[in-house]
Parts: sequence; C-alpha cells; structure tokens
Amino acid sequence: MSDTDLGTLDARTLTQLYAQRAASPLEATRAALDRIERFNEAVNAYVYVDREGAEKAAKASARRWGQGKPRSPIDGVPVSMKDLTQVADMPCRDGSLTSSTALCDTDAPPARMLREAGAVLLGKTNTPEFGWKAVTDNRLFGATANPWDTRLTPGGSSGGAAVAAALNMGVLHQGGDSGGSIRIPAAFTGVFGFKPTYGWTPQWPPATEPSLSHLGPLTRTVDDAVSMLNVIGRYDYRDPYATRGQPDCWAEDLGKELTGLRIGFSKDLGYAEVDEDIADCVHKAAEQMAALGAEVVEVDPGFDSPLDAFRKLWFTASLEQVSQMSDHQRERLDPGLVSNARRAEEWRSLDLFRAWMTRAHLTQCLEIFNQEYHLLMTPSVAVAPFELNQEVPPGSKMRDWEEWACFNYPFNLSQQPAASVPCGFTPAGLPVGFQLAGGKYDDVRVLRACHTYLQAHPPRFPSVPDPAQFA
Repeated sequence: MSDTDLGTLDARTLTQLYAQRAASPLEATRAALDRIERFNEAVNAYVYVDREGAEKAAKASARRWGQGKPRSPIDGVPVSMKDLTQVADMPCRDGSLTSSTALCDTDAPPARMLREAGAVLLGKTNTPEFGWKAVTDNRLFGATANPWDTRLTPGGSSGGAAVAAALNMGVLHQGGDSGGSIRIPAAFTGVFGFKPTYGWTPQWPPATEPSLSHLGPLTRTVDDAVSMLNVIGRYDYRDPYATRGQPDCWAEDLGKELTGLRIGFSKDLGYAEVDEDIADCVHKAAEQMAALGAEVVEVDPGFDSPLDAFRKLWFTASLEQVSQMSDHQRERLDPGLVSNARRAEEWRSLDLFRAWMTRAHLTQCLEIFNQEYHLLMTPSVAVAPFELNQEVPPGSKMRDWEEWACFNYPFNLSQQPAASVPCGFTPAGLPVGFQLAGGKYDDVRVLRACHTYLQAHPPRFPSVPDPAQFA
C-alpha cells in the first residue's frame, strides 16, 4: 500500500493495518506529513509542524505494534492540536503577535492524554487571535482558506483543524468551542464536529471565558471522533471545571437504529434569518432523519435570542484579556478584539448579572425541552462560507460574527452537547451542515444519531484544495 493511500484512511482502518503488519505508524505519519507539505501552502491550516517529533513518536509506536503491545486503539494515529492548546516542545502562539515563540514545557490535558495513548502529534493548527471570532485569520499567521474554494473562509475559530480534517492532513483533529468554534468550521468545510457536554473534555490552562469553552474533535467520521473522545474525554484534576461521569466507551450506542428517538426540528429557532439554500438542504436532512426511523417534529423551542447575553459574557472576557496587556501589546492586537473589549467597558455589574440570569433561564428552557424531545435539530450556521478576511458576509447588514452564528452559542450558554453533521452542498458547491443538540450528559445519544445519519448518507471530501479547478 502506498503512502498516498495511507494518507486517505481513517483511524480504525489504519490501526487494523498496523495489527496485521500491512502498514506501520511511521508510514502513516509520513503520509500525513506529505499531505501537509502538498496542501498546506494553499490553505494555511497548520502553523507549526514537528516532523522530527512526529517521526520519533511514530517509530516508537511501530515498535509497540511490532511487539503486539499498542497503548490504545489510536496508538500511531496522526493527530493535530489547535494552537490555543499547550503541547510540550511546541510553541503556543494563540494566533497573536503578543505571544511568545518559546516552546512549551507542559502538555495540556488533551495533549497529555493523546500522547499517553500513543497518538502521533503532528503540529498545531491555525486559529484567530485567542479564538475570539468565528473565522480564522490573524496578524501573525494570516488566513486559513476553505479547501472547497480557497477564496472563502472555513469559519473558526478551529478553522485550521477543520481544514486539516477535510483534506486528511492527519486523522484526528482537536478543536475548541466557546460559541460555535468547532461546529461552525465543521459546517463550512463539510466535516464532522462535536462539542461534548461541558467539563467532560478537560482543559488547562483555563480558556478566555472558561464557563463557555468545550474541547472536542473535528474528523471525517463519527467513529474517528469517538476514538478521540475515548482518550480526551476523561477527568483531569488540573481543570477546576472538569466533571466526572463520562461513558466508559463513547461509542456504546453507535449502530443503533433511530426508532424511538423524538427529534424537534427548528429551521430558525424562532429568530434567525437563514440563507434559502441552507434552509432547503437542512430541511431535506430532517426528512432523511425521519426516513431512518426517528420521529421528527417541527417545533419552536420557546426561547428568545440570547445574543445580548452571550456578547456580555464574551466581550467582558476580551476586556479582561486586553486589560492585562501593555499599550505596546494592545497596538499589536486584532482591532476587532480590541473593539469588543471597549464595548464591554460600557456595561455595569447589573448588566452582567442579567446576562447570567438569561443564561440560567435558557438552560432551564432547553433542559425542559429535552424532557419531550431527545434532540433538537437546526441548521449549523445561517450563511454559506464567504470571503476570506471578513467577519461577516460582505454586503450584509451584520455587524459581527455572532449574528450569523446564531444557532451555536445557545448551546455553549447551556453547556449541552452539540454536533455539526455534513448534509450536502449548496448549488454553488459549498458544504452545508445541520446541528444536533441533546440534553446535558446525553452525548452518546447525539453521537448515535449523527453516526446513523452519516452511515446512510456518507459525506464527500475534497481530494485537493479547490477541487473545482481540477474538475
């Protein structure tokens, strides 16, 4: 089997080949590194690649497989880490000119867990500065491009990870999601992205707004996502918000039929304006879910837009971050990040208290909703991918990204699990995703429904960046 072939495979297939001695982790790692070398110039998904460290780890994995003693089911599988996550012997630049070039001396929980499982850490993927917005560009590394059309954004803030997943530059990709940052780029690039229940995938140091942030996988398949969750979805004492209770195996319900599942479908949550092409595609996906055995009912979930509450929390976190910096550092920051911080200066403590009360009422409303409906299905995002280096679609009347990401941050506020599932393309050939959200700690059910859908309706991926140029 050639290196190029290995570079297209999923985690389960790779490790089956390792066990059969039909391929080695070193060959798979070199195949992933080759794809990075071939594609990254066009898309700028990776901002740091540790070829030497990856090959060293792959050789160690190959020895374990040769002895019949792999550390885990993902031993030797190539993995990427988001550049907001500390990884020992790699820099953590946070997409910021204000960051240090020094190599980290400590692994954050997901890096430690993956390393201990024998996964091969390839490098770091691009993010907007400190993950502050839902597109991926920054003054340090530039913009990450959508593999389906490199003139367009892949979304963010885990845009580099999503693009790496779409082009299989590595197999498992770690993202983070404080307001849609896994699900948005998953939808824009046509891959699977999953935000687990808050606290089930520990992180340290804390995120900018730690009560909103969830770590999770971006992958081509639900099986691969579950393989990653079985490693990173474990308790770590360093995270002060970490909780226990994760499933022993996150895949325990994969393969079960959807019969008996009640899914509430909302095309707009009662307040969103959605592009017609996206609405049509997601409505068709709802019909397909029903055809697979689920009971799908069009509903109004019963809550108003929590946009103002989300902004209060998110922008105040930006203010805290900016306030810790020197005047020289502030001059080097993304102007949009600074603008958000300045807007937060206008708010009083009572405004923030009311934002927290709105959050509590929203969470209560959604948990009550999940007593009648197992899952809530919506579009993942309201718009199609748009031009690079823009925060909102040019020509729209939107002011900032939160307006078009209106389906995402409600589930960060509620801390519930939610996924973006690829479900087709617009007439212009751009990916569309639908979102499935469940009640707190109901991650296994969300994954089950996503898996069943994608088994019946497999997605397709770009073979090269800008595939239309080669059609």
